[in-house]
This record gives sequence, structure tokens and C-alpha cells, in this order.
Amino acid sequence: MKWDRLRELAKELPGVVDSTSYGTAAIKVGKKLMVRLKEDGKDAVFMLESIEEQVALCDANPALYYITDHYRGSSAVLVRLAVLTVGEARVRLERSWAVQAPASLLKKPSRTRRASPRSSRARSR
Repeated sequence: MKWDRLRELAKELPGVVDSTSYGTAAIKVGKKLMVRLKEDGKDAVFMLESIEEQVALCDANPALYYITDHYRGSSAVLVRLAVLTVGEARVRLERSWAVQAPASLLKKPSRTRRASPRSSRARSR
């Protein structure tokens, strides 16, 4: 997966915009970060709902998901773009969108957003 393809997939979700974060390309919903390109240009950082989700992803697929000490204890996960499939990218983007999207977007039905699991945070709005 290349960053440009990930951006195209993200644009299928409402309210998603190109941005920057820590000097690298990023994708945000509203003003909240969903995913950013790591400084190495080979990996990405996805925002998650919880640390538990981070641990589960890393345990389930360490070839794709990992963390460094910097991300330990935060609700984010590193993703190897070279291993990321379109299907998994869509799942990650939708999950990150559901966690970060403002309430006004969460309430709007969207033809471009597929049905996906919502975070408990998103459901409670």
C-alpha cells in the first residue's frame, strides 16, 4: 500500500481532509488525527479506540502491526504499509474515523461509509 492509495481510501469517508502532523502527511476528520505517515515514509500511525485494541492488533498480526516504546501506553498503532491490504486499510480507516469523527458527522447517514463496528465512544454520543 502506498500513502496516496491510503489517502484515496480515506476520502471515501465523510469529513476527511489532508493535513500534516509532526511534519508528515496526515489524514484528519475535522481537526482530529486519524492516521499519519511515519517519518520513514514506509509506515503509518493509526489512531485507535484503546490500548487494548493496540495490544490485540499487535498480538494478532505482528507482521503488519507493531509499536515502539514511544507508542507504548497510547491508543495508536504502527502499520507496515508494504504489508497493508486494501481491505485491512478500510477497516483501520473506518475504525479510526469512528473514534475521531465529531458528533455532527457520526449522526449523518452516508452512502460512502460502509456499515462498520462503532467504537463505544462514538455510539455514546
